[in-house]
Amino acid sequence: MNAPFKTDALPEWRLDDLYADREDPRIEADLVEAERLNGELAKLEGRLVATRDRPAELGGIIDRGIELYEQATNAMWSVGAFGSLSASVARDDPAWSKFESDLRARSAQIAQLSLFFTLEINKLDDVELEAALRANTSAQRWRPWLRRVRAGRPHELSSELEKLLLDKAPATANWGRLSDETLAKLSARVGGETLTLSELLNRMSSPDAAQRKAAAAALSKALGERTSTLALCLNTLAFEKQVEDRWRKFDSPAAGRHLANEVDADAVEALEAAVVESYASVSHRYYALKAKVLGRDCLDHWDRNAPLDTSQPRTYTWDEAKSTVLESFQALAPQFADIARTFFTNPWIDARPRPGKQSGAYSHSVTATRHPFVFMNYMGERRDVLTLAHELGHAVHQTLCKPLGTLLADTPLTLAETASIFGEGLVFEKLLAEASKAERRGLLAGKIEDGINTVVRQIAFHRFETRFHAARQQGELSADEIGGLWVEIMAESLGPAVRLDKGYRHYWAYISHFVHSPFYVYAYAFGDLLVRGLMEKRREDPVAFAPLYEKLLAGGGAKTYVEALAVFGLNPREKAFWAAGMRQLERLVDEFEALV
Repeated sequence: MNAPFKTDALPEWRLDDLYADREDPRIEADLVEAERLNGELAKLEGRLVATRDRPAELGGIIDRGIELYEQATNAMWSVGAFGSLSASVARDDPAWSKFESDLRARSAQIAQLSLFFTLEINKLDDVELEAALRANTSAQRWRPWLRRVRAGRPHELSSELEKLLLDKAPATANWGRLSDETLAKLSARVGGETLTLSELLNRMSSPDAAQRKAAAAALSKALGERTSTLALCLNTLAFEKQVEDRWRKFDSPAAGRHLANEVDADAVEALEAAVVESYASVSHRYYALKAKVLGRDCLDHWDRNAPLDTSQPRTYTWDEAKSTVLESFQALAPQFADIARTFFTNPWIDARPRPGKQSGAYSHSVTATRHPFVFMNYMGERRDVLTLAHELGHAVHQTLCKPLGTLLADTPLTLAETASIFGEGLVFEKLLAEASKAERRGLLAGKIEDGINTVVRQIAFHRFETRFHAARQQGELSADEIGGLWVEIMAESLGPAVRLDKGYRHYWAYISHFVHSPFYVYAYAFGDLLVRGLMEKRREDPVAFAPLYEKLLAGGGAKTYVEALAVFGLNPREKAFWAAGMRQLERLVDEFEALV
């Protein structure tokens, strides 16, 4: 058996590219500069409406106003990113939590100065705005950003109400902070060890069934002791959302997310329907096959991601993970590997798990004037190599978008997951190609499980959120009621071959997206199935594909997802598009069935 994976030498980021520490005078200087720029912008208040009948003048005001808006955004987001990044690795340090919270409050006050700007833009009618853009060549570059601003017109409130919501946003965010801190402090004793949340979740992929069971029981107990607090956070944020949605006249709890993603509700419904219709042929069938391989009638939920081989699974050193990712990116396009390499040669990745560090993984773009930072908890497993590829895919995407500037580089979630999931796919193809026949079955099982976790599980999460928010309309839900909804929805997606014990009803509590980004989760399924379509196009013609793909990523949010994918001959508005992606997953299950 291999020795336990050692994490001591894994990289930690240095944030001095942003600021040296909390006392760095550049923080105050940037906040003052943001306030100055927003003050300059505030001098334009009233002028957009006043010049609506003078297109050339209006076009110049729009161009200058957006420039100021972006510059102020860069200053505020740089400081905000420093606070968020620093706090995410120190959730047990009250000083960082206070710093992050105070920054939110200060930024909200500064942002109020520019709130009028988008409201005034949306007072213009389409003919007036189009005439202004035609009259000013420079202003035309902002069309994609203006498109997104204009999409929100039907849901805007008065200037006073918008200021009120902005003013109270930092207080609302503290419910998310409470949730984060509660989970970051979570630990449990398992076999003489004290494990964090990330370590408990990782232990449930152990080849040792007893270890998996013990970790699952410990996690259930630890979450159960905290669900009253976590349920209060979720209920409170859901109520706040409910009130704002009602005032903004959104017709469903997910409508605001669809708007932000620039995606049609019909497309999401088609995605959901295609995935749910495939439950039986994909997740239900796979878990029944896995139970058979493991000599079981039924899998316990902690066995879902268990390796098929009971010997200690192979671990990957950090250098092995690095070379695997870089070689995979190189095979797609040298520029992708070159960009990813800069994150290893610079201290821009934080991979070492440690107490106080929150669970999960992300790539923070900061602003287009800075570079991204990558966050993860690396444990040496195959899934961690794929997670590294996922987050570096984001980082490459964010870097390619930088020439557009911060506002235009901002990519809707439906396209924002494209590069990350594509990066995972490239790495998996490399691992599979290099695998022995004996290893192939385990890799194939892992690939199916990753697909189920990314598509089936995330759509189940989406359905859980839909049910929870609908129920919350009638009043606050107890932790037990939330757990009941969770078990019902997850059992539907996992199927009869997976047994959910009483402790599983607490597992909703560690899914941070429910707290921080309601209805975000369908973007993972959206991105995964979209990437399956893109990878099919790459197989058809790898040489022609690479420049088109690079152009897609470099385009940031300049095009809608429908426009961006049309060049590949893909139409995500059709249910058939999503069903085709699910059939690819089904074919993997067919292949697995043939092997077992």
